[in-house]
Amino acid sequence: MSLSADFEKGWRLGVGIILINQENKIFMGERIDNKGAWQMPQGGVNIAINESLDKAAKRELYEETGVKTAKITNQSKGWYYYYLPENLQTRLWGGKFLGQKQKWFLFNFEGTDEEINLLNDKKPEFNNWKWVYPQNVLDNIVNFKKEIYQKVLKEFKLITL
Repeated sequence: MSLSADFEKGWRLGVGIILINQENKIFMGERIDNKGAWQMPQGGVNIAINESLDKAAKRELYEETGVKTAKITNQSKGWYYYYLPENLQTRLWGGKFLGQKQKWFLFNFEGTDEEINLLNDKKPEFNNWKWVYPQNVLDNIVNFKKEIYQKVLKEFKLITL
């Protein structure tokens, strides 16, 4: 299956990132455009340049957090899908997509908190950040992403439900 085939089906091809620190806490960012909505870093794959999924994950992690000293230790076996709520389908990504098809990556953070820079990119995604225990990640996630987060955290054995 080609990456462009997903675009034709209405799915935005993306990557999700679980950044975990030495205390086994997960990085969460508060969205700049939706106060109180927290999420893990994620973003699109640049299919125009045939970007690989792992390179997209590293790029998105750096753009959204400023983090470079992290190593990929695992990736999801399958793909995860989520639909955008109808009111967001028309507002995001030019109305081209129903939702996202994502491959998730687990990164071990090897740096210090001083490395984290939410203003690293010209279009910041987050205005605040925190480290959260895996069992508390779902507490602040927007409803339409809760199921995917739960499945991903279970796949990487970070939570049991």
